[in-house]
Amino acid sequence: MSSIKAVAESYQLFNPRAYLQNNYVPPRADFSSEDSVMCWKLRRLHETCAKGEIKGRTLVDIGSGPTIYQLLSAFEHFQEVIMTDYLEVNRQELKMWLSNEPGAFDWSPYFKHVCKLEGKGEPWKDKQKRLREHVSRVIPVDVHQPRPLGGELLSGSVDCLVSSFCLEACSPNLEAFQKALEHVIGLLKPKGHFLWIGALEESYYLAGEARLNVVPVTEDIVKKALHTAKCVVREFSTYSMTPSMKVGVDDVSGIFFVWAQKDDPK
Repeated sequence: MSSIKAVAESYQLFNPRAYLQNNYVPPRADFSSEDSVMCWKLRRLHETCAKGEIKGRTLVDIGSGPTIYQLLSAFEHFQEVIMTDYLEVNRQELKMWLSNEPGAFDWSPYFKHVCKLEGKGEPWKDKQKRLREHVSRVIPVDVHQPRPLGGELLSGSVDCLVSSFCLEACSPNLEAFQKALEHVIGLLKPKGHFLWIGALEESYYLAGEARLNVVPVTEDIVKKALHTAKCVVREFSTYSMTPSMKVGVDDVSGIFFVWAQKDDPK
């Protein structure tokens, strides 16, 4: 892709249900296997949030897509959760689930798995109910704007950000990727937390008729991008896609998980 505009145009063909089918059912979301990529992602999020440092008033999910799994551990530690996406079709998909409408995607296996990780013996439906109550709004986002959420939230006002498979997937090149990261980090308070999941060395993925280009990034590129955005990396881990996780819908080689904190300029 040659420009941000061209990337935006390519996403008009994005099919949320095809994307969910490609990535959020077995084999990639096989909860009977601890080796599945989804079990790895949920474990990383759980273990990081269980440390007790990540908490506050406002949690914002940047580029939620049509998914909610990325919030299942973090949301408990905040008063308010705001979900965001560039595409109206994704925002509608999220609202379907939040309203418990017939035909919404079934996230119950995810809740069951996270409740198992937490080990409290909690009924998963209780946790599901709490997440629905915590999400206050689902709003548009444009990470290529200096104020990605427009007038919805002030810069420097957010306690924690979550983002998964967004920045590398909506940027035409590394320069735009870097700027998008800096725009997003601008929403955080000093010492605010950033939980970031992304694709390693991926150049494309499929979502129905849409073939979406991705900026290939490496662990080194991600770490340097965070340093440039004035963030301190607290944790960094990677997962290598096994043959069973390569299902022909992308060319991703691995996944990264980062827990970072925004520098305090004081």
